Amino acid sequence: MAASGGIGLATIFSGLAPTILSASDATVNGKPAILGGTPYNQGAYSHWPIVEDEIADNLLEVLKTGNWFRSGSRLHKVDQFEKEFAAMNKSKHCIAVNSGTAALVASLAALEIGPGDEVITSPYTFIATINSIVYHYALPVPVDVDLETFQVDPGAADKVCGDNTRCLMPVHIGGAPADLDGFLEIAKRRDLPLVEDACQSHFGRWRDKNLGSIGTTGCFSMQVTKNLSCGDGGAILTDDDHLAERLFKCHNNCTGRASGSLDFSYGPTRAINQRMTEFQGTVLLGQMKAVEAYSETRQENGMYLNSLLAEIPGVFPAKLYDGVTRNAWHLYMFRIDKERFGLDRDKFIEALSAERIPCMQGYGAVDWVDYARKIFSTKAGERLYTKKVFDDLTERIGALPNFKRLCGEAVWFTQNMMLGPKTNMDIIADAIRRIQKNAGDIAKA
Repeated sequence: MAASGGIGLATIFSGLAPTILSASDATVNGKPAILGGTPYNQGAYSHWPIVEDEIADNLLEVLKTGNWFRSGSRLHKVDQFEKEFAAMNKSKHCIAVNSGTAALVASLAALEIGPGDEVITSPYTFIATINSIVYHYALPVPVDVDLETFQVDPGAADKVCGDNTRCLMPVHIGGAPADLDGFLEIAKRRDLPLVEDACQSHFGRWRDKNLGSIGTTGCFSMQVTKNLSCGDGGAILTDDDHLAERLFKCHNNCTGRASGSLDFSYGPTRAINQRMTEFQGTVLLGQMKAVEAYSETRQENGMYLNSLLAEIPGVFPAKLYDGVTRNAWHLYMFRIDKERFGLDRDKFIEALSAERIPCMQGYGAVDWVDYARKIFSTKAGERLYTKKVFDDLTERIGALPNFKRLCGEAVWFTQNMMLGPKTNMDIIADAIRRIQKNAGDIAKA
């Protein structure tokens, strides 16, 4: 289905048509709302997730059977989701789990990451990325980002690889692909597994391959804000048959897929219960028919908004690498340069919010090495890692200047704002233009 800026999606989601914003009588040259003018946007964004009648009907069907546990159900909704999600991503195997965090934890468990091992990743990420590493008593090694793309820098990653490096975990932050060519080259040269943290990047593409299907494993979140959502849930993709079986055991208390979840024949591995329920699988299946159209709409609107904002002094949309064939646009991310725009990021957010364009500042500049140091400041942790280990790690990774600057300049729009007609993007851009034209007065207010 063609995605004509989102207008045609109303035929798919009959429960709630895409947002169509409307500009007020105010003009780009008029007084900004933060200075007492009329807010530029007079429309309202639709809620997310969107619930269709079919999803509610299918949930009721599962409820009435009483078979809510994936292997105890005759409906097998989770199995069906795994098959469809794997097929849509052209991957051999999918293991559904109960969160994106669980997907990362199970991946590292299946790869036998443990105490003393180092996992290289991005500092500009949700805390679950880091927690999945320290959960296995391994050390997170955050390396600096590329300021222009917001993505973790493979060059910085390569420089800090050492004897204890056991895994690369690039994060496709905001749904935009990290530089996979760079990370795949490092992984091959150093013989390291590559775990794609694709928790925000459903159906984004790198060189026409879906994100999450390219590395050793690919990990997804289906938390309520995600582009494919069931409240809380996750999935792991892999093309490795042996690893797929290990992943299943890791999420299913050591019981493999072939033996069934109620069989008490165990395959010892590091495992807990991270299973998805039939309710979650049903909700995900109900969204599958529309997810491609939504992805195309976000792509069309995201690229159009990029072209608009790039014309405004001091506004820098996150750039995409040459290998990107589709951004998932879970977040629309850009930077505000205080010197060129005339306002700092926080004042800009205040002004844009007054125009009724919702936005947020995103992640803060967390010192992840210090975070890990505090987690391991227990008797068990201190047997593994001395103070010198953390001091040396801090010195190795350096000051991460791009990461710190990014955390002070970044602005985010959520993915539901990328749905609807192109005119929505015009309204966003015009509201920002109005703020920029009056930046001096706003700064003094």
